[in-house]
Amino acid sequence: MNYRNILPRRALLSMALISAVILFPTTAAAKTTGEDIYKEVLQSTSIYDDPALDSYIRQLGEEIVAVSEMAGEKFTFTLLDSPDLNAFATRDNYVYVNRGLLNYVSTEAQLVSVLAHEVGHITKKHVTGQEGKATGAQILSTIAAVLSGSGEVYEAGMAYANSLIRGYGRRNELEADEAGAEYMAKLGYSPDEMISMLSIMKDYELLQKDRAKSRGASKQTYHGIFSSHPRNDSRLRTVVSKAKTFQAEQKRDNGAEIYRQLTEGLIWGENFLAKEKKSERYSDMTLRVRFDYPEGWKQTNNSATRSSVGSPEDGAAKLSMTPVARTSQTPEEYLYNYLKISKLEQGKSISPAGLKGFSGILPGSDEQPAKRIAVIYYKLNAFVFTGEVNDGEKFAETDKLFTQSIASFRPISQREIEGQKPKRIHYVKATNATTFEKLGQALKLSSSEVDDLRIINGYYPSGEPKAGDWIKIFRQ
Repeated sequence: MNYRNILPRRALLSMALISAVILFPTTAAAKTTGEDIYKEVLQSTSIYDDPALDSYIRQLGEEIVAVSEMAGEKFTFTLLDSPDLNAFATRDNYVYVNRGLLNYVSTEAQLVSVLAHEVGHITKKHVTGQEGKATGAQILSTIAAVLSGSGEVYEAGMAYANSLIRGYGRRNELEADEAGAEYMAKLGYSPDEMISMLSIMKDYELLQKDRAKSRGASKQTYHGIFSSHPRNDSRLRTVVSKAKTFQAEQKRDNGAEIYRQLTEGLIWGENFLAKEKKSERYSDMTLRVRFDYPEGWKQTNNSATRSSVGSPEDGAAKLSMTPVARTSQTPEEYLYNYLKISKLEQGKSISPAGLKGFSGILPGSDEQPAKRIAVIYYKLNAFVFTGEVNDGEKFAETDKLFTQSIASFRPISQREIEGQKPKRIHYVKATNATTFEKLGQALKLSSSEVDDLRIINGYYPSGEPKAGDWIKIFRQ
């Protein structure tokens, strides 16, 4: 579907990271494929549920790839339901964009500049081997922080990544900018939009650093290599000017209208929206947890023990969940020492929704098929999962369903229980009387949120919109 020719109505890891992975990313990454990382990322961060927006991003990404040095190769573009302003690329041609980044983008051309930059990291081979050290360290440390919930893990990983930026990072970012600007020009977009997008990111970075400083912490962001503002950076201007020598068959406008149509109603900040009630969803408001059985499975729940068992209609398999009191041991130690589970095969740490857990396969025998065993800690409970099949030959296939269900385990937030709705992005037209201060008063925003409002509209730290300008606001 070509979204530039129509204005559709908006439809829309559990990686066992250890210090060796962060400190020696090249060696560890050599054993990890892009598909492995993709699967692990989706265990901790779900895909944003907006088919139209997802298709739009994939289409733009594929157009960029088509004019790159890797035209014809398969790329995977994924829109993650994360509020963070970030985008990143990994080995084997995977590109990820966070929903939160889209809040700060105002035009299609700005979005293309982000996608083209990440594709540039891949075409310039920054995500593999020695050249990929900084990128790999940043990605792994970020994922480690998400999964462990530890700011210390994140800070340690970022400190290491930043030490590498002085070597490869600065060169890699500018190479990715140069490649991205070239791809934009070949597609008919103005490469100047890259400077515009990076300027918004720089403003965001400066604001976040000021906020973090007041808390005695540090904050990293998407690009992070410009000591001066991107609009004043001579290296970036040289890159953009060079890209303008490439000619496109047809010039494109900045695509502000189509982008506005597709992002009207985009969630702002944390997405705690209660999903639709599914028949296969186990939900316990007392324990405040939920997870989804495979589609079409029926469940039987025991209100006394809070346990649950799910099975397909033919009864060929079952997945049971039982909450029991946890201990101070790690989830792995809990399985082996407290529950007396025999040694598991393919055992690894898991982190659905950032929680701590461990999972593996209990080997089978001639009389007994293999089983999937998992435990997840939440508050004072250990939630123990057991997946079983009647026919051992079908275990491998059914185990994929077991792991998907276990990965869907989530706490239920108080806001979800109370039926609150997250804030969403909306567009309004400015009048002669519109100022950000007045918008903040009308929307009952704090001074900090007014700064956010300025940044997402490209007016930080000062400036006011003109009458007739489209302005993004966020409200419930």
